Amino acid sequence: MLIRNATLADGRVRDVRIEGETIAAVAEDLTVADDEDVLVATGKRLLPGMIDVHVHFRQPGFGHKEDWTTGSKAAAAGGVTTVVDQPNTDPPTTTGAAFDEKAAFARASAVDYGLNGGVTADWDPESLFDRPLFALGEVFLADSTGDMGIDADLFDEAVARAAGADVAVTVHAEDADLFDESVLERPDDDADAWSAYRTPEAEAAAVERAGEVAADHDATVHIAHTSTPEGVDAAVEAGMTCEVTPHHLFLSREDLDDLGTFGRMNPPLRSEERREALFERLADGTVDVVATDHAPHTREEKDAGIWDAPSGVPGVETALPLLLAAAGEGELSYERVRDVTAANPAAIFGLPRKGRIEPGCDADLVLVDPTETRPIRGLELHSKCGWTPFEGHEGVFPEWTMLRGEVVYDGAEDAFAETRGRNVRVASDEP
Repeated sequence: MLIRNATLADGRVRDVRIEGETIAAVAEDLTVADDEDVLVATGKRLLPGMIDVHVHFRQPGFGHKEDWTTGSKAAAAGGVTTVVDQPNTDPPTTTGAAFDEKAAFARASAVDYGLNGGVTADWDPESLFDRPLFALGEVFLADSTGDMGIDADLFDEAVARAAGADVAVTVHAEDADLFDESVLERPDDDADAWSAYRTPEAEAAAVERAGEVAADHDATVHIAHTSTPEGVDAAVEAGMTCEVTPHHLFLSREDLDDLGTFGRMNPPLRSEERREALFERLADGTVDVVATDHAPHTREEKDAGIWDAPSGVPGVETALPLLLAAAGEGELSYERVRDVTAANPAAIFGLPRKGRIEPGCDADLVLVDPTETRPIRGLELHSKCGWTPFEGHEGVFPEWTMLRGEVVYDGAEDAFAETRGRNVRVASDEP
């Protein structure tokens, strides 16, 4: 295929030639080869597919919320071509055998993927590190879905073992000792209580602690779903990378009256002032990665009191559309969108063939018309849960999404190819 006159993230208009699974050439005015399909993309934006390094596709154990088929199709429909699944499933991915069980489910993925290993008191690092891990984590410094919170000694051990195996560690940074216990007296219908309970100070303190442990072991540590400007700044100060989520960038405690328990997640929504400061750090280049923490639950599960509803929201299909809409409004550059969704995660986690539109890279591409926005509607999305916290927000959705040279999602037809993704830590010539 030859894609003609596509506008790249930096504004250059280029032709892009794809041969097999790979980008073969990026240049001005390439000559059409014999029998080459030509797609004219004048006025359209061509971006590298998003690498979402933080999803929860729920299998094994919780397939009623999401599964690898529905989750990966939602990813493809949102312009995501690689996902990384987290370990808090049932069983948790803390042993080699549990990794193998999850890997069997992941073979249904419509996009490329990585699988993280987890840490609990009874984890088996010997067998776990014998598997093709994407990273270790998310390592939970406070309980969240799956009750995998660990103490300081085990965290230190886990980081040391990962450093010895040259494996990156991703950290859920909240210090439960700094949660505000007095808030637990608030009634079940107080939607803001969860944000008041899991304090901003708890995040900043845990990020600082993670930085100290990372320095002790010369380890590569990445902070997951940083929800406060203080948390981002602490990660930067410690020389760690960090990610932020769309819900912390586009939603705040001011939205909780409308969202109710559908806005409960860990870490929780923050003040509008902190949301704005977090977005500023995204726009100015301080934030390294946007990842979704896609964590669906059914409507019935979320429709409970604030103290009983599970934490988590879906987001894998809406992240890139929200960022592209913000870029179209001038709130951040298209280059920043490219960097935080593709180039940076590829560089941080060692994916040399991903995240860039350059010769020799995988042809993981997304074509969008930046002028075509539409409101996000939960019932139109592909996640099994059927709802979104971004109902009514504007998004720019893909015209198509390509994985290694094949269009895996056709937005015009709302159709998916039968292509199956690969584990990005397994060589392409291996089964």
